[in-house]
Amino acid sequence: MSVPSLQELLESIEALTSYRDRLVADVTAMGQRLKLPQKKVDATLASHAELQRIEAVLAQLISQKDATSSPGSP
Repeated sequence: MSVPSLQELLESIEALTSYRDRLVADVTAMGQRLKLPQKKVDATLASHAELQRIEAVLAQLISQKDATSSPGSP
């Protein structure tokens, strides 16, 4: 597998961030429609498995981007 370019990393980060934001908005809107307390909605967001996975992947991509864009990188 080849090393992703900086542009590919940026595009992946942008796409995942957009998806994460949509998912958070959807879960929040669902909680409001169900008239759940905000604390319950926040707890649901904090324990949402897909959101946790997205955050982990985003952190990894950002680390790769930082390593790729650092002055000492090839």
